[in-house]
Amino acid sequence: MRIGVIGLGFVGLSLASVLGAKNYRVMGFDSDRTKSFEIKNGNPPFYEPKLEDTMRLALKKGFTIEDNISLIVDNCKLIFITVGTPQRKDGSIDLSMVKSVIEQIGKLLKSTKNKPIIVIKSTVVPGTTINTLLPILNKKSSKKIGKDFDVITNPEFLRESMAINDTISPHAIVLGGTKNRFMKSLERFYQKLHKGIPIIITNSQTAELIKYTNNSFLATKISFINQISNICQSIPGANVEDVARTIGLDPRIGSLFLNAGPGYGGSCLPKDVKAIINFSNKIGVNPVLLDAVEAVNDYQLENLVLTIKKALGKIRGKKITVLGLAFKADTDDIRDSVSIKLIRLLLKSGAKITAHDPKAIDNTKRVFGDKISYSDSTYSALEGSECGIIVTPWKEYSKLNEKHLKIMKKRIIVDSRRMLNPNLNMRYYPIGIGKIR
Repeated sequence: MRIGVIGLGFVGLSLASVLGAKNYRVMGFDSDRTKSFEIKNGNPPFYEPKLEDTMRLALKKGFTIEDNISLIVDNCKLIFITVGTPQRKDGSIDLSMVKSVIEQIGKLLKSTKNKPIIVIKSTVVPGTTINTLLPILNKKSSKKIGKDFDVITNPEFLRESMAINDTISPHAIVLGGTKNRFMKSLERFYQKLHKGIPIIITNSQTAELIKYTNNSFLATKISFINQISNICQSIPGANVEDVARTIGLDPRIGSLFLNAGPGYGGSCLPKDVKAIINFSNKIGVNPVLLDAVEAVNDYQLENLVLTIKKALGKIRGKKITVLGLAFKADTDDIRDSVSIKLIRLLLKSGAKITAHDPKAIDNTKRVFGDKISYSDSTYSALEGSECGIIVTPWKEYSKLNEKHLKIMKKRIIVDSRRMLNPNLNMRYYPIGIGKIR
């Protein structure tokens, strides 16, 4: 069975690489020809642990990059749609890429003998498949859904820095659509691919909502512990680490996503929370809790800036080092990264910024150019600095020691992740720990 993957970004390339490495015959397509060329030559367009090796193995086993969607529509029984749904200014999602792909597939279905299952993995708000995508396919193809082809919603739950592991071993498979022979075929595919993993079959609008619910709940957990972190910071001696570790032992709560910090970022949580807020308002439901989740997340950056001002007295003219640019460790993704927002605010306040990150410097240069300085080591980044700010929890930052502090102009560290030994000879401002009087 041939499998097509249209859209070779984070989700699509991870999926195609894992399937190809497992000996499935995968045909990939992306409208970005430069990206496609790099992938053909074994170079992933972004950093993700294990991706490069998995992708290269898949290419050796027959994973091909196609220049035309028609080859996929004519030859593949499963066609995964994994193109992006970017966020608009009002928080809603932009469906233009998904609709474009669906229109192309619809036109090609009209003349093909193939009867594929079109699998929507792109993140779309509830009702999109039924109300938007299916009408396009019906009109363009002049064929019958459920007879000549079918569309099944299949949201993904990948974590950046863990995408390959999550693709190989997902916690669950969600399939949304009509229970017919096409659904049964996709269910069998996943049963063979992921033995023992729960498969939830529901309608498409529920499947679409599951994705947003999942990410909104994770964002809620993060904002909850960050709210507690702010309370701890105002109580002398209180420590959010101890609070989080203890409540995480309660099986009703669990320990995951209880790492207090400067707020959530990345390509999923901020976008999905905004999208479900926008969607809720449109259907007449007041998303009170989700509004609060977003407000707490926004405040975390404000709290970080206030802590920096408290540590320095004033920001203008000060040399400040930002440690960590990616929104999380083990990725080069700076989308909605707190570090990028922080640097913008510090520049507006007149600070001189030096930045370091093991993977995300190139992406950051595309944003700031020569407005800030960049360093290829933590040591050189801190040289002459009047304040170091740990934003992204890369392991190497936990190894800061007297040698690093010695070359700073002022030994001031603002630590949003509480990574350092507080007994080091420095003025230490850990977010989420109340100062001991």
